[in-house]
Amino acid sequence: FTMDSKIPYLVKYKLEEGDEASQVAQLDWRIIEGDIEKPFISSGLEFVPLPVMHGEGYVCLGFLFGRKARIAYLSDILRFLPKTEHAISKSGAGQLDLLILEANSLHGEALDAVKRISPKRALLTGMAHEIEYYKENQKLAEWSSRCQVVSCL
Repeated sequence: FTMDSKIPYLVKYKLEEGDEASQVAQLDWRIIEGDIEKPFISSGLEFVPLPVMHGEGYVCLGFLFGRKARIAYLSDILRFLPKTEHAISKSGAGQLDLLILEANSLHGEALDAVKRISPKRALLTGMAHEIEYYKENQKLAEWSSRCQVVSCL
């Protein structure tokens, strides 16, 4: 199938003379490669694709961006690929200023991943309703204070 056959109102098309522009947002679809070595530019900002395993046999992309501050955004992650973890880790390509990590499917390993990657700051998002928030928030606060004392982050 093609995107314009499934959601034609989101795909840009050339207006014929006399046609009025749609009031619905239209997307300029571009195919990006899931390769760390092949960054792309969007809206004047360079993005580096960060392939991660979403499930066994299924790769999805996170993104690394920013010049003054290195920021990585990763969602829907089951596990890190070694090349990706190296690209965003302090011991690899350099320390991130901010790691935004969806911890829903990775919750048990999320804190271990933060320790390994060692960003200056980490935000865990996507916590599911199964998590006991008060209990987990207390654990995270304790973990965070220990990390600051021993420079985990």
